[in-house]
Amino acid sequence: MICIEHLRKEYPEVTPLKDVTVTINRGDVISVIGPSGTGKSTFIRCINLLETPTSGKIVIDGECITDKKCDINRVRRKMGMVFQSFNLFPHMTVIQNIMAAPVDLLKKPKREAFERGMQLLRTVGLADKANNFPDELSGGQKQRVAIARTLAMEPEIMLFDEPTSALDPTMVGEVQAVIRDLAKQGLTMVIVTHEMHFAREIASRVFYMDEGGIYEEGTPDEIFDHPKREKTIRFIKHIKVFETLITSKDFDFIGFNTGLEEFGRRNRMSQRAIYRMQTVFEELCVQIVLPVLPDDFKLHVAAEYSQDDETATMQIKYGGEAFDPATSANELSLKLALNAAESIEYEPIGEEGFTNLVTVKLK
Repeated sequence: MICIEHLRKEYPEVTPLKDVTVTINRGDVISVIGPSGTGKSTFIRCINLLETPTSGKIVIDGECITDKKCDINRVRRKMGMVFQSFNLFPHMTVIQNIMAAPVDLLKKPKREAFERGMQLLRTVGLADKANNFPDELSGGQKQRVAIARTLAMEPEIMLFDEPTSALDPTMVGEVQAVIRDLAKQGLTMVIVTHEMHFAREIASRVFYMDEGGIYEEGTPDEIFDHPKREKTIRFIKHIKVFETLITSKDFDFIGFNTGLEEFGRRNRMSQRAIYRMQTVFEELCVQIVLPVLPDDFKLHVAAEYSQDDETATMQIKYGGEAFDPATSANELSLKLALNAAESIEYEPIGEEGFTNLVTVKLK
């Protein structure tokens, strides 16, 4: 139904979408998740050309909407979009807001538009608010009216851009309930959301966005229970990361240790856990690994803390000849590192610039 090929969107200072190629099938319910600033909203705004792509192609039902000859207003009638803000006309009643577009754009008789509008208000549980003005409604009610207004245009595709982000937490559930009902009706939907439970519950497919595109996609079970890629795992498991790349043996040791402590305190780690991270870094990295590296080395250190299960790990990557720290002759440093860790595992790797990986699970 929607075929996107090599979609790219550039702004003067940033390129949120670098190369997106994906197909969305009729009846798919897509949850789009990921950190802030990774192009989620830009992605769905490009689908209906609210944002003009820098390059690439978007085809909807066989019609290329990025072709300058395309009548985009005609194609947009197949798509409805619900924004973070409600965008209701304040001088119109609820039912007038819903009737306006079908009467003006679809040329429907007012009686037909009214009857359809009331039906939709009953669907979203607000038939008794038909003659109220928007400023008499709560935020959740306004968003439900906005959804009803969008449905009045009889779209085949619904796009939701963080539909609950502007709402009080007590009102989120009522809007989500309406969207769940729409999903059951077989509408094709793309939903940008930061509500992970909702994203999992409603979707048939999940897009995790990062690095300028769809970094990983799959079923809700695949993404939420068995993510495969590093950044997806970090995001899903609420893993916070402190990392640095060391390229000189005269690096700022004190600055790194201070940064590690600030990272631990920011994530409410115990002082004992922070001390263990610092011990592993000093004894394993500085005393054991660093002395054996060549002059043109790269040493990447990442400390990870999972807020879900309150566990901490460290990953240490470096180049040069294969070297397992467990074989080091520096028995004292090795013993101190082992005392701070639950396990230390080594494996050779083939990443660009790195040939060795040590994973440390902290006590």
